[in-house]
Amino acid sequence: MKPKPFLSKSKFVAGVQCLKRLYWQAYQPDLPAETDDQAQFIMDQGTAVGVEAQKAFSGGVLVQADHQHAREAVEESARLMANPQVPAVFEAALQHDGVLVRVDILERQPRNRWRLVEVKSSTQVKDHYLYDVAIQRHVASGAGLKISTACLMHLNSDYIYDGKRYDLSKLFVIEDLTKEIDSIAGEVVDRLAAQRRMLQQDAPPEVEVGRQCTDPITCEFFDQCHEPVPAGHISELPRLTQRKLEALQAIGIAMIQDIPESFELSATQQRVYECARSGRPWFGPELHDALSTIRYPCYFMDFETFYPALPRHKGMWPYSHIPFQWSVHVREKPGANLRHHEFIAEDDIDPRLRFLETLLEVLGTMGSIVVYNRSFEAERLKDLAGWLPGYAKQIAGVQARLWDLLPVVRANVYHPEFRGSFSIKSTLPALVPEMTYEGMEVAEGGEAGLTWETLVHGQLSPDEKTKLRAALLAYCRQDTEAMVRVYDALEQAASRGARTRGARG
Repeated sequence: MKPKPFLSKSKFVAGVQCLKRLYWQAYQPDLPAETDDQAQFIMDQGTAVGVEAQKAFSGGVLVQADHQHAREAVEESARLMANPQVPAVFEAALQHDGVLVRVDILERQPRNRWRLVEVKSSTQVKDHYLYDVAIQRHVASGAGLKISTACLMHLNSDYIYDGKRYDLSKLFVIEDLTKEIDSIAGEVVDRLAAQRRMLQQDAPPEVEVGRQCTDPITCEFFDQCHEPVPAGHISELPRLTQRKLEALQAIGIAMIQDIPESFELSATQQRVYECARSGRPWFGPELHDALSTIRYPCYFMDFETFYPALPRHKGMWPYSHIPFQWSVHVREKPGANLRHHEFIAEDDIDPRLRFLETLLEVLGTMGSIVVYNRSFEAERLKDLAGWLPGYAKQIAGVQARLWDLLPVVRANVYHPEFRGSFSIKSTLPALVPEMTYEGMEVAEGGEAGLTWETLVHGQLSPDEKTKLRAALLAYCRQDTEAMVRVYDALEQAASRGARTRGARG
């Protein structure tokens, strides 16, 4: 029999999501790929939020022993809790019944009681946080502590930073989850027992792939359970519901082209189905009219932003987008050569005014401003109008000129190489094969934000800064040039379609 595994808070929560995930965490923790930059940044943000949360508990003391020294951490925590002069203990280590937890904040209460506080960098209470708090209370109570309340402390989405110092009483919200925890206390005990039984097995449990693979988080072992699917797989059907997916799987259908004609599909899914069967792209008869609404001079525009958990500048709130870069390709009239303009902030000084003023100078007051997914740029412009009200009228003029290429593509175009996605990263190589994002040092929006954060706050040499700056400029320029090339490809397709229809007429 395997030795009795030692569980932790994170392992228990992983087991609530999926028992196979827990098994691999316990016995094959090196199986997944290395933590990527995005995942590491999320963890770093959580740490930063936790540090700020501790400041709200004046006089609290941090347990110094780290996660590699569990016994020392438990002993140190016990000494601090035994000292009545310590009002709160941070990262208290507690163990009971083979489970070790580190409690973010234990606040001393009257009559030898404690308030347990779990800190999260989110802006709301999420359902799966209950198990996180519940296992901590279970262990704390088992270890002999009298827990008066079990709470979750999270960021307040309505908090507006004054640009000077955080008002911790407003930056955070503390919600009492004691009643909710009481309601699942028995379930926690049952789940612990089930997890221990499973961990005695010689192989991971058989678990069908499903929603738990990505909910509440994407499992780090996702690739172990999901073989790469071939082009044309039913998972490429846009907005495929779990019900429809299971219905197709139940009748043994794996490829889109094999779906029975009687199977109910949405209009877009039907289009994808027909393209899968023909192997040819589809361009709708209304494409020409949709493209004809564009007005010259034409500006192809893209923004890049970074959204830290803790607000950085005056007027911002948790997860506010800091606009740090834009790219604009300008075409004065149909067929004219392109002009390119760009901006990037290269320091940690508030970039919002510089971003906006340089952008407005390029955009002028006439002509369509082409974007890909209007909601993103529109929201960022709305933010800027709120922060810089003196420019609100000019910003409103820009918003009124936004012309979204995404719905034009979604309604009038499908190519088998889209593989169910209408993002610019998918449409570009399908419609313009000679142009791709592959091989770029920065090739995705989230990656751009992290790269910029490294550029302005990292300890870099001048050469390293030059390299990162060039990579960011190349990525944003690629986004706007991609829109130009996709638009041109659509115009050519629409023109061919009009000629074909005319010849048939």
